[in-house]
Amino acid sequence: MTTRFTDVRLFPRTPDEPAVDLTVQDGRIAEIIPAGTTPAPDGADIVDGGGRVLLPALGDVHSHLDSNRLGQTFLPHTADGTLHGYIMNDRRKWRDGERSVADQASYALAQIIASGGVRIRSHAQVDSDCGLERFHGVQEGLSRYTDIIDHQIVAFPQAGIQREAGVVDLLDQALAEGADLVGGLDPVLYDRDPVSHLNVVFGLCEKHGAGADIHLHESGTAGIFSMEEIAHRTRELGLQGKVTVSHAFALHTNPDKEVARVVEQLAEAGVSLTTVAPSIGSLPQGLLREHGVALGLGEDGQRDHWSPYGDGDLLRRTWQLAFTNGFRRDADVEACVDIASRGGAMVMAGARPEGVSLLDDAEFGLAVGAPAHFILLQADTVTAAVMDSPAARDVYSAGRLVASGGELIGGVR
Repeated sequence: MTTRFTDVRLFPRTPDEPAVDLTVQDGRIAEIIPAGTTPAPDGADIVDGGGRVLLPALGDVHSHLDSNRLGQTFLPHTADGTLHGYIMNDRRKWRDGERSVADQASYALAQIIASGGVRIRSHAQVDSDCGLERFHGVQEGLSRYTDIIDHQIVAFPQAGIQREAGVVDLLDQALAEGADLVGGLDPVLYDRDPVSHLNVVFGLCEKHGAGADIHLHESGTAGIFSMEEIAHRTRELGLQGKVTVSHAFALHTNPDKEVARVVEQLAEAGVSLTTVAPSIGSLPQGLLREHGVALGLGEDGQRDHWSPYGDGDLLRRTWQLAFTNGFRRDADVEACVDIASRGGAMVMAGARPEGVSLLDDAEFGLAVGAPAHFILLQADTVTAAVMDSPAARDVYSAGRLVASGGELIGGVR
């Protein structure tokens, strides 16, 4: 199948950048030429871009589809502000949702896709309370969108690995039943047994040929220790490209010299990072880019028992990434779009930045040969699109229109 998109403005940095015609064939970008220079290929479908901006499609590479409450009755926040308190508050209440885990995951996915998302990595809680129930719910929810969205599931021990009996066996079973990665959580400060915790995580990686995605809220020297140990084990086991550290708060709570040293270790080990654009503590995006460390963006929770924030709109989360970093320059805002799109794709694929720009990247970007995952919307420039986050967006997955104006084509499933 061939489609010609006419009169589109490809990732424009200025309002007067000329439009192009873009041809998609068999789900990939086949041609990019100045607008109106040659006729469309015989038999091609024509989509009039109307001078709209073409952005790369986005990804949520740190999500918790099993805990979101999007579209449900608003509940006042009741957690006590401690990590353990948040975890136990969610445990007491997660079964009281107005939809099943699968249906709620499906609802959230519809919002994510309609906002411009074509990839997701979701954590699914595995513990002595829920067993594999939440994991199976996320699996079912994702199965409804396999023709639209690239996805991965992390078997996530939210309540720790060592603190409760049976968690190791549950993680093992989840990986045997299709989890792509095994999770971890604050080996020093939550489980308080980093050696045993990481022995389990990396042992399961070896056993199942899986990757790992470890939540590290640990700051200061505890976070440095955990990241160094993760980098060491990744190198020793040859898991380059298969290990991610989420949050990585230690990278904004230590001296610059320590941060630079640890970033070098992460780069050498091929460990990627994800951020959720928190209100306090931005990751050193320039330093990570300089060292070729892949960095992706996620929303984390979405109006759940942890927080009232998060709405499934990945373009607005991109705005949040720019805002929390205090960015004003267009180039910095454009870099946030790169993280929200190409960065997440590289995290999921186990790739790393190689100094190629988004417009020249034929694997994850918007160059000829790349998958035709993109968004069309009305804006003056890339930065204007992020700042305004217009609701009227057409979302394309492999060149196929899958959402328009905030709704999935064919209705919300």
